[in-house]
Amino acid sequence: MRLFQHACPACAAGDSLDCPNDTGGLTRRGLFGAAVGLGFAAMSEEAVAQRLGNAGTRAISIRRAQTGESFSGVYWRDGRYDREALQRLDLVLRDPGMDEATPMDPRLFDVLVTVQRALDSQDTWEVISGYRAPETNAARARQSRRVSRASLHMSGMACDSRLPGRNALGIARIAADMQTGGVGLYRRDGFVHLDCGPARRW
Repeated sequence: MRLFQHACPACAAGDSLDCPNDTGGLTRRGLFGAAVGLGFAAMSEEAVAQRLGNAGTRAISIRRAQTGESFSGVYWRDGRYDREALQRLDLVLRDPGMDEATPMDPRLFDVLVTVQRALDSQDTWEVISGYRAPETNAARARQSRRVSRASLHMSGMACDSRLPGRNALGIARIAADMQTGGVGLYRRDGFVHLDCGPARRW
């Protein structure tokens, strides 16, 4: 499996010593991710604090549709992201076709948890698409005009997912109202795109 190292977009403008995904090197994927992270104002720390609080823990449960692999547990504790938990999440959300992983932006998990709490759900997110290698994204963009050639999936800032017992429209409405990031409704396919980029909808 290929694991590309790069600076975490969530930490690109901050202290790298506090970055849970900082591995000390940049690749073409890392440069892309850092540029996206700096270019877009994602969920601010103040917004996270207001919605999730800075005390206690943050936990998430995710299952990858294609592989059946899953993660369920705490990814944030004592005011910091848990490095080991994030690395496990990176593997679950990897590009299965390319068998390639990249550090996911931890703010994405904050978005998922924020939306899930608003829905009063304890269910496991089923992820259809997490990280996409540039080659995978380019192939999908050739197949559908709905796939952006500059997708945040390539920088580990987005996922397409669904929650059991919840319709995609209801999830998309809640997420869009909260303005925690990008929200795309794919009603026919029964999933929602969520990302930690700027608030927008389609």
